[in-house]
Amino acid sequence: MDDNWLKIFILATAGAVFLQAMILAALYLAVRKSTAKMEALVTEVHGKVLPTIDTVHNFITDAKPKIDNLTTNASESSTLIRNQLSRFDATLTDALDRSRLQIIRADELLSRTMDRVEETSDVVHNTVMSPLRQVNGLMAAISTGVDVFLGHKRRQPKNGMGVPQDEMFI
Repeated sequence: MDDNWLKIFILATAGAVFLQAMILAALYLAVRKSTAKMEALVTEVHGKVLPTIDTVHNFITDAKPKIDNLTTNASESSTLIRNQLSRFDATLTDALDRSRLQIIRADELLSRTMDRVEETSDVVHNTVMSPLRQVNGLMAAISTGVDVFLGHKRRQPKNGMGVPQDEMFI
């Protein structure tokens, strides 16, 4: 029996080795077929993509100085604009400060003028109107005294209106 078992194991081992050989042969054929497809693909890539890569490389090489020039110009323009804006800001700030000062001066001038007009009005009232009222009252008293002395009748108010001398009062 031991001999039979040995034959069975040898047969099983031979079958396994044969199966592995078949699998290896199938793998070899599959790899060879894939290699052929890959070589065709590589040839196609070399034929189509490499010229495009060369064209892109040439474009980038040609465009690099232009892009550098554009970047430099943009940087210089940005610096100039920033300087001009700072000048404009300083000028505008100065103009606003001056305008504010002039408005303050005009306000002070207008306030002083209004104060002087008020003072002048008070002075005119005190120097002209008060003596004028006093003179008017004195004249009314003299007129009434003369009327009484000469015996004239005193005037009666008409329709509730005051005496004509009263109308002159301000």
